[in-house]
Amino acid sequence: MAFHDVRFPTDLSFGAVGGPERRTEIVTLRNGFEERSTPWADSLRRFDAGLGMRSLDDMGRLVAFFEERRGPLHGFRWKDWSDFKSARPSAAPGHEDQVLGTGDGETARFALTKTYGAGETAYVRRIVKPVAGSVLVSVGGQPMREGVHWDLEGAEVVLRAPAEDGAVVAAGFEFDLPVRFDADRIAVSVATFEAGEVPEVPVVELRL
Repeated sequence: MAFHDVRFPTDLSFGAVGGPERRTEIVTLRNGFEERSTPWADSLRRFDAGLGMRSLDDMGRLVAFFEERRGPLHGFRWKDWSDFKSARPSAAPGHEDQVLGTGDGETARFALTKTYGAGETAYVRRIVKPVAGSVLVSVGGQPMREGVHWDLEGAEVVLRAPAEDGAVVAAGFEFDLPVRFDADRIAVSVATFEAGEVPEVPVVELRL
């Protein structure tokens, strides 16, 4: 299997339904109290791509994309319209949206992350598929220029000179999810599709 660095058509993913999933193991004790734990450190996102189909031409594009990926065999990029950027949904990404780390005079490599919440309960999500050309970086509050002060290597910001001790390294960006189809087939009837019944096309996030 491989990962194809292509994005599922965004006009088709726009109507998809889905979001984050977590796995929680709950044991009810004899006294009625519960013990809860999770084997997952990170959430996993699932979607139904079938709900974005609006015409037979859309269905044709879906089938072609499915065949190119050989069904679930190869992964691809997916735009989660409910959560695809470092800023709040109504704002454009900015240089200081997400704190990536603090300079120590030696470290020059910082992974892209997005933080949900604040304080001890905050969840820090690793971003693995940033959108090329969308990443903005600042060091100590000062915007840095890509190709001059920093470079993007995969999902890491690599400063050409280490950040000074105490300087906050921050970034803003858009990002995609690495996903794959979660079924070996697409089943659709033209008659039922034209009558408003859409196929189920499950898509699941990949851990990379």
